[in-house]
Amino acid sequence: MIPLWTKRAFADVLDGEMVGALHNDITGISIDTRTLQHGDAFFAIQGAQFDGHDFIPTAIKKGASILVIENKSAVRPTPIPFVIVDNVLDALRRVATSARERSRAKIIAITGSVGKTTTKEILRHALSTVGKVHANLASFNNHFGVPLTLSRLPADADFGIFEIGMNHENEIRSLVWLVKPDLVIITCIAAVHLGYFSGIEAIADAKAEIFEGLKVGGTALLNADDKFFTYLMKKAQKENVVHVRSFGKTTRANYRLLDVYLHTDSSCFKVMINRQEATIKIGAPGYHMVQNALAVLAVGDILKIDIAHILISLQNFIAKGGRGKRYELVLSSGGTFLLIDESYNANPLSMRVAFALLSNSALGAYGRRIAVLGDMLELGSFSREEHEKLAKPIQKAGINLVFLGGQEIKHLANVLHDDLQVFYCERIEDLLSLILHEIRAGDVVMIKSSNSSGSSRIVAALLDQYKRA
Repeated sequence: MIPLWTKRAFADVLDGEMVGALHNDITGISIDTRTLQHGDAFFAIQGAQFDGHDFIPTAIKKGASILVIENKSAVRPTPIPFVIVDNVLDALRRVATSARERSRAKIIAITGSVGKTTTKEILRHALSTVGKVHANLASFNNHFGVPLTLSRLPADADFGIFEIGMNHENEIRSLVWLVKPDLVIITCIAAVHLGYFSGIEAIADAKAEIFEGLKVGGTALLNADDKFFTYLMKKAQKENVVHVRSFGKTTRANYRLLDVYLHTDSSCFKVMINRQEATIKIGAPGYHMVQNALAVLAVGDILKIDIAHILISLQNFIAKGGRGKRYELVLSSGGTFLLIDESYNANPLSMRVAFALLSNSALGAYGRRIAVLGDMLELGSFSREEHEKLAKPIQKAGINLVFLGGQEIKHLANVLHDDLQVFYCERIEDLLSLILHEIRAGDVVMIKSSNSSGSSRIVAALLDQYKRA
């Protein structure tokens, strides 16, 4: 088995003071002792809330092979070697840079206001049918997650997929220069993290930073249906990006969506690829899933991959937890209801997408469409307006019952209360008893909020309360 890093290469890249002898090759990289595996190198990063040096004893106990530190006083006599560096995060970035330099993989970087993680997961699923794929775990897409993921890139990987996120300008710029992708994707531009920007155009500018790190001769793939498509295309051209391709329903798209057939548990769609029509199925429901899958088909064509492998893989793709995964749960009184877990994140656009998903879900006899919603965060002075504007799409989706929990979502409660049955609590976890009392056979329950709002706890409680059918 090829090690992730030989002991010699790892020591050379770190460029620090080695104390003790490193006897074994490195099998993994960790910055979190909760997930550290035996043989990992542990980087004791100092974050805003935690200092990795405080967890050195745990790292040693769990079998770390070496410690990378900047505070020598934090290390007592230890059975494993350690390296003293000026800055641990900078040392991790040096390892990441070296990993990129040695790699022959095709590297893809994805950003956008919504759809980054799902597009990454569909792409990981599809490309794994034709080669060895390395990609971010979960949403490791920030200044810690991207260098960590890149430092873990195996030398023999065929494809590397990197999700790059941001909530301020200048964040993507430094990360994409690390990744140096062969192909970049911008899924769409929307009012996400709006509290940190002057407006949506400023968000588009921040997302466009991804063009700056694209390798010479690389390709930018854009959403032709997005209102910022032309704006982003000009940004790409300004960065001397020669190859700009697009996907979408509009006639200007290189990879064109011709028709869509949405089903309760899957989606079918017809596309035009290289002047040939194809009808495709993805094993996850929703128009947004079709858009994400269309981007993946475009990547396959750009990378000259046999499209048949991707078509087959899309059929057995299912949505992940927190991003549309579905559970059929059994009530103690008999019968079942459907739970749709959209709890990972929320913004004005993804909320509307989730309402459409709920609207298209088949009800059982006498069933109702129920939305459990928490705060959309990082909207700043736009928060009240954006929460209130959710009322019309909720009504249009035919939702029968709404549970709202949180401080910001109260703005929606105030304007929605007269139009349909609404339950509101200041804390989202206080909704649980009300939800348990209301659910009946045939209902479809969709749960969504910004991740830190805590709606995932409602999902966990329901999965704990009811058996799966």
